[in-house]
Amino acid sequence: MGLRRDLQGRHLLRLANWSADELATVLDLAAELKELQRQREPHRLLEGRALGLVFDKPSTRTRISFEVGMGQLGGTALFLAADQLQLARGESIRDTAATLSRYLDAVAVRISSHEDVEELARHASIPVLNALTDAAHPCQALADMLTLRERLGELAGRRVAWIGDGNNVCTSFLEAATSFGMQVTVAVPPGYEPPEVALGSHGLVRDPRDAVAGADAVYTDVWTSMGCEREQARRRLNLALYRVDRELLAGAQPDAIVLHCLPAHIGEEITEEVLHGPQSAVWDQAENRLHAQKALLALVVR
Repeated sequence: MGLRRDLQGRHLLRLANWSADELATVLDLAAELKELQRQREPHRLLEGRALGLVFDKPSTRTRISFEVGMGQLGGTALFLAADQLQLARGESIRDTAATLSRYLDAVAVRISSHEDVEELARHASIPVLNALTDAAHPCQALADMLTLRERLGELAGRRVAWIGDGNNVCTSFLEAATSFGMQVTVAVPPGYEPPEVALGSHGLVRDPRDAVAGADAVYTDVWTSMGCEREQARRRLNLALYRVDRELLAGAQPDAIVLHCLPAHIGEEITEEVLHGPQSAVWDQAENRLHAQKALLALVVR
């Protein structure tokens, strides 16, 4: 197994900061590690290494995939609830970064403020991985690309419809799609657009039927992300026409797959028959969080 040494020590804050070749390297290694795990072949590439998980948001897939993945790589993962660190009592991010860098070999951070993650990375001497901020979710997008490559083959030229809210997951997915030569059409109501810098040359429409026309994959996410709970009633009203159901999916390619980063609010952004239907790749997508993040860790940890 050949590991690129030039990626050691790299932060992953946004996918836009990594080249297409570097992202492809992650996917290639992820596929290799996934097969080794399927065969129960040991691949303890990070023996004796330690990963810190600094989280101030609830998590199922992110926490479990990082903890299990680090164990499969032979290392240790420590869950560090942000409200139990001295950060909660006023210790600076700079001082926290200096301390964590003396104990750990990498840190994955799942907090609201993207700016705080960037500051942590500026002062840390170990890789800092964005495990979700309000601005981006790059680890999810890596798993998305691995899933699409498994299901569709070559990514370049593939068409994906994003339906709903142009949130942090949408932003990172657009960045990944740009790197891999995919075309995304985003269908959102006014006021829910992704950042223009992420949208780039991808399409923006208001009618979800226009977005799914001819699409190879249809992607949706919750209408109310963490931190937006006070807006829930308004969001349900504004996004009511952006549900991925059987009728909408019928406008895509006959063999189109459905993606959702989970958790799903069944009956809001997606129906149960689609989420658990034959075109759903959602559970592969969830599993691939494990394999993509293992590859990322193996490449960046010294």
